[in-house]
Amino acid sequence: MYQTKTDDIPKDWFWGLKNHWRADLTASLSVALVALPLSMAIAVASGVQPLSGLLSCVIAGLVTTFFRSGKLTINGPAAGMITVIFGAIISLDDGSGRAINYVLAAIVVSGILQVLLGLLKLGRIAEIFPSSVIHGILAAIGVIIFAKQMHVAIGTSSDAGNAVGILKDLVDQLPNANPYIALISITGIFLMFFHSKISYKVFHTIPAPVWVLAISIPIVLTYNYFDGQHIDFLGLTFEKPTNYLISIPSDLTEVFLYPDFSKLNTGVFWLVVLSLTIISSIISLAGAKAIDKLDPYKRKTNLNRDLMGLGASTIVSGMLGGLPILNVIVRSTVNVQNQAKTRWSNFFHGFLVLLFIVVLQPVMNMIPLAALAAVLVFAGIKLASPRVFSEVYKEGVEQLVFMVSTLLFTVYNNLLFGLIAGIIITLITHILIARISVPQFFIYVFSPRNIELKKNGSDYEIKVRGVANFLTLLKLLKKLETITPGTTLEIDFSGAKIIDLTVQEALDNFQRSHELTGGSVNFVGLHKHVASTKHKFALKSSTAPIANKTSPRQKILRALANANKWSFELGQDNRFRKLQNFHFFDSRPIEYKENIVQGTYDETNVDWEISDVTFSEGAMLAKEVYHSTMQYIKLPAEVTPFILRREELVDRVFDRVRVFGTMKDINFKSNPEFSKLYYLKGDQREKIRSLFNDDLLDFFLENPIEHVECNGKELLIVGGVGITKTENIVPRIKSIAELVKIMDNRSQ
Repeated sequence: MYQTKTDDIPKDWFWGLKNHWRADLTASLSVALVALPLSMAIAVASGVQPLSGLLSCVIAGLVTTFFRSGKLTINGPAAGMITVIFGAIISLDDGSGRAINYVLAAIVVSGILQVLLGLLKLGRIAEIFPSSVIHGILAAIGVIIFAKQMHVAIGTSSDAGNAVGILKDLVDQLPNANPYIALISITGIFLMFFHSKISYKVFHTIPAPVWVLAISIPIVLTYNYFDGQHIDFLGLTFEKPTNYLISIPSDLTEVFLYPDFSKLNTGVFWLVVLSLTIISSIISLAGAKAIDKLDPYKRKTNLNRDLMGLGASTIVSGMLGGLPILNVIVRSTVNVQNQAKTRWSNFFHGFLVLLFIVVLQPVMNMIPLAALAAVLVFAGIKLASPRVFSEVYKEGVEQLVFMVSTLLFTVYNNLLFGLIAGIIITLITHILIARISVPQFFIYVFSPRNIELKKNGSDYEIKVRGVANFLTLLKLLKKLETITPGTTLEIDFSGAKIIDLTVQEALDNFQRSHELTGGSVNFVGLHKHVASTKHKFALKSSTAPIANKTSPRQKILRALANANKWSFELGQDNRFRKLQNFHFFDSRPIEYKENIVQGTYDETNVDWEISDVTFSEGAMLAKEVYHSTMQYIKLPAEVTPFILRREELVDRVFDRVRVFGTMKDINFKSNPEFSKLYYLKGDQREKIRSLFNDDLLDFFLENPIEHVECNGKELLIVGGVGITKTENIVPRIKSIAELVKIMDNRSQ
């Protein structure tokens, strides 16, 4: 059980279906429940019929699954394309009433271009776009979605040409809001925000978007929406809004629309195609990399093949009246969290959505558009939340400038214009920070000597000179592809004038995957560079001002280490491979660890390390970053593997139903207080019972701990969410010494 996940990678195709269909089908049910409201909401917000979004979902499951490379990625229509599709309909509208048919043609051509990009092995092309510019594009999409959907959410409208004008109209038209409609949307938005914070865990078995739809239907029925021309609300009478319910035809063949290629010879058509191709490729490829980080089996997506698969299914979707098909983050995260194993979970989710369409068509026609608007307003807020800006600011003030400038150019113009403007501003800033002439800057970028690879025996060395930024990234990645797995690589940055965030993120991804093969990656020459912040990926320059101050916490920890003869390192440290041996991090990628204190327990001669670890759950839109103080211990003797954590209500429920072989809690009749407080599991149940004698049970009762995991040779103690206060560090270290002593005695 506690071997690394890569030792037992699920087989693909037929054998994957045969061995893991139960796990994949279970995960796909949760995914389909999320996909159903999201797909309809995305379609309506894009200006097309809701069934088009559902059709795309079905095609993404039943077609894309067989062409793509990703194993746990879920495909379907994405919220990030709403502004592109809606803008395309307006751009191609010639008054003939066939604007949507022209857009479908553009979607088909965009799919063809994606297939060609994959065939030409240009799947990495999305990586050349600076990370902060991508954050700016996503935040702008969030602002635009919020602006447009808030009008739907309160029953108003706007004819403004950009997001700023739409927001202004929103404020101006607040007095005209329909309270009945607002009641539905505000209830939905409130539920979306607080779904994860509601303590009643069984409530979480149904995804938040489904709750929004489920609650909106009774409101529609309560206020007699279907009959009469007026609605009475709080003693006032309002005109009933028209066309404010979803319309799903009983004849499902009515969904099929067909592309019209008559605009193929116009410049506007090709601008739409370019926007569709660039934005969908960026979102999909970034999503593929993000989900790879969550894959507990550390499988890598072939980006070229993925691009071809997405392009091929986008062609099918466009030919039948559907939307572009992308790798979607929220649904993929749900898939991983529900322990899917293979690509078949994506297939099952498409099949289940098709089943829902057939079975639930009458119910869907009761869903108000305000409920779908609530789901999208929440998505927009997540994309452009203050937390997103805060995280980018931590990477450096220049990164925030890149992001905000991209956002502003986008909301005042369009996505393609914003993307180009953001790249130009980033490039100008890099030239200024590097403090070299413009000709010299581009000589560094395009010179073949900018990045040189040498092989020394079985080891490799890469020397980077001049400029290491998004323009040189593809060249660097091409060199990295030639590195033999399991070898030692040294990357020398001593000759680099500037090292940007995008390059460092890519190198960090390579380092993680290379170390899984038994290799190592060492960076040298970075001591010559400084950055504006302490973030490990902050833009580094050989001439930038130094701003690396020691925090009060670090000063206290250093003093504690000196007083107790421990060692102390500031971090930030990305050498956290030993932590990845624990199941706690299977779907929680570690960002970094810092404030590292190390010592030895004298009585047992056991080495320990305690550090502040930053990790994330989910990715992109669904990503949440957490900080926790954790202790790692190398045990003196092998111990039966186990996982111990605080018990929640949902554990008791699943313990009773035991869906598809869920591992049951190990309880102790002799100590019901312990069994009530903790959830204990492991493969070797009788050995675990033997290990947990009265001394060990009493220890955990007297010293409550959030999460303890033993993989046989190592022990991980995880504190709660948030960093442990400095005054509690020494007591915690001493209490764990007692735990180690008890376990050492039990292993003898």
